[in-house]
Amino acid sequence: MNKKVMAVAVAGVFAIPAVAVAQKSTVEIYGRANLGFDHYQAKGSSVAGQDRDGRFRVFDNSSRVGFRGTEDLGNGLKAIFQIETGVNVDNGSNTGQAGAANASTGFWASRDSFVGLDSGYGRLTFGRQSIYWLNGVNAQFLANYVNTEIPWTNGTNLGRISSGVSIARVSNVVQYTSPTFGGVNATLSYSPNAQEAVQNVGAGTDTDGAIWGATLRGVWGAFYVQGDFAQNNANKSLATGIQQKATLYKLGGSWGYMPGARVGLIWVRTDTNNQGVHVPGLAAGDDVYQDGWTINWEQTFGNVQVMAQYGWTGDMKDCNSATATVPCSDSASTGFMVGGRYFLSKRTWLYATYNQVTNQANQFADYTTASITSTSALTAAGPNPFGADPKIWALGVFHAF
Repeated sequence: MNKKVMAVAVAGVFAIPAVAVAQKSTVEIYGRANLGFDHYQAKGSSVAGQDRDGRFRVFDNSSRVGFRGTEDLGNGLKAIFQIETGVNVDNGSNTGQAGAANASTGFWASRDSFVGLDSGYGRLTFGRQSIYWLNGVNAQFLANYVNTEIPWTNGTNLGRISSGVSIARVSNVVQYTSPTFGGVNATLSYSPNAQEAVQNVGAGTDTDGAIWGATLRGVWGAFYVQGDFAQNNANKSLATGIQQKATLYKLGGSWGYMPGARVGLIWVRTDTNNQGVHVPGLAAGDDVYQDGWTINWEQTFGNVQVMAQYGWTGDMKDCNSATATVPCSDSASTGFMVGGRYFLSKRTWLYATYNQVTNQANQFADYTTASITSTSALTAAGPNPFGADPKIWALGVFHAF
């Protein structure tokens, strides 16, 4: 009996430090559900038979469940983690409204997920993380507020030129965020991108692809400014020696002129090199770029917030007209969004929005974030609905927990 009592006592002594450490750790379960009823159409295509007739839908945009936590390691050092998973509450699968796969849903850690360390010297994390596309408070009309926004606001979708070159939520990322000095901080990101590719002598691709990203943010009173840069180098073809590249730039600023009210402007540019096999109507080796702008406004009146966007893109530039099967002229777009939210509480609101994009004859910018479009993805092989004008009106409910 004495041996058993002694064993229990010793076990209890050694268990005390573990309990004490566990008490310094916090784990939070959080998430959101963002669903509603909408109507999508894309008519007016300059290509015969490529109109998308109107259809009613029950939609889900970026619902998710996550776990995150911290552990105090002492001397200002903390361990941090987050595991966030996209959940399609409307259909229980990992597909969006067109039936196409949505890489940010359906699997554990499909959204931003990481583990790392945080201290007075900054934050270092490893995992699946966002590069380039987030806008901070400059524009939150996407899944943070409602169902969708002007397609090129976040800089990853300018229509034809976005296919195959998007940089948004990326796997295999190491990321460092600096401390804030004088209202300014920065985030640096690196990913080996398609690191799992197999190198085959004389065929296939090398494993030299990589994505680099940098974000600089500044807050001075009611003013917020953010600049983003990203460079995406695909794995080089061992057969041709060609490496596809995309370089993305973004600069935005906004003024919060009163509580719940903000106005701002965002400029984006995507420059692609050797991306012709991904950009509809271009040939391999073409180097083109395109600019886009978006004006954002929001204003709160009691329990009601109204919001609006207006934006436009220019034509694709530096296009080789001798090799392009679809010209780069008449490739501009304009778009707008109007909407409103009615707050039932701080975590729950109802919303209504109307979105429309008007495309010129050789362009098709569409609402692709969270696979909310009902059209097929643009492809180099086609046929593509160039000239069609997507429109979405939506009624939705948003609940955060």
